[in-house]
Amino acid sequence: MSIRTILVDDETLAIQGLELRLQSHEDVEIVERCMNGREAIRAIKTHKPDLVFLDIQMPGFDGFSVVQGLMDVEPPLFVFVTAYSDHALRAFEADAVDYLMKPVDTDRLADTLERVRQRLAAKRAGEEAERLKEVLAEHAPEAAEAMPEATDQLAASRYEKLINIKDRGQIFRVDVDTIERIDAAGDYMCIYTGDNTLILRETMKDLERRLDPRRFQRVHRSTIVNLDLVKQVKPHTNGECFLVLNSGAQVKVSRSYREVVARFVH
Repeated sequence: MSIRTILVDDETLAIQGLELRLQSHEDVEIVERCMNGREAIRAIKTHKPDLVFLDIQMPGFDGFSVVQGLMDVEPPLFVFVTAYSDHALRAFEADAVDYLMKPVDTDRLADTLERVRQRLAAKRAGEEAERLKEVLAEHAPEAAEAMPEATDQLAASRYEKLINIKDRGQIFRVDVDTIERIDAAGDYMCIYTGDNTLILRETMKDLERRLDPRRFQRVHRSTIVNLDLVKQVKPHTNGECFLVLNSGAQVKVSRSYREVVARFVH
């Protein structure tokens, strides 16, 4: 399946150079070229592309303004392309797939497109699984209840594999498999991995949407645990219990969440 792509840059030579480098990637289909931010917003809403290569510094309406101008529609994947390295943090905060420096390196571009393919494959697999469930629920409810595990795996593939976390002036690309637990502190999340603790500005509700619920479960009003990293369950008083994690940390499971955890921890 092709990756429908829009190129946005106020420099004609920059667009031509990027287009030349993309020619070796047969699955990339360029559907539009735009010279400024306002053109880009119109083109994105019209063509609904999978991917946009977006220059940051453009007169009048910069790349970040383009992203903000698409808040009312489902946005495509973005790759920022710029001659200036000081916008990298904002680019990752905007959930960009990548940040490329001009002139674009051929090998770096290939790596970026591979990440794009992975994200699109996960998204399409999740959408296909949801469509299948809807069709079965309408026409064959018995079959919907007995759907194979493979369909659940397709649905799960839409969840994040890597999470970008801005902390202490740096961007950390965290593999979700390494996340042991998450504690909420208002609108901030404390992300605990095997050897690090990072702070993410995001609500617990939003973060839960990004994580596979078959692995990451809330066990307390303010705590999410990676069930794959639980090595022991210790009973406690009043129907509560503690989960002992691989690191040795203990997490209390409140009574209201104990039944949820019991479905996953054996």
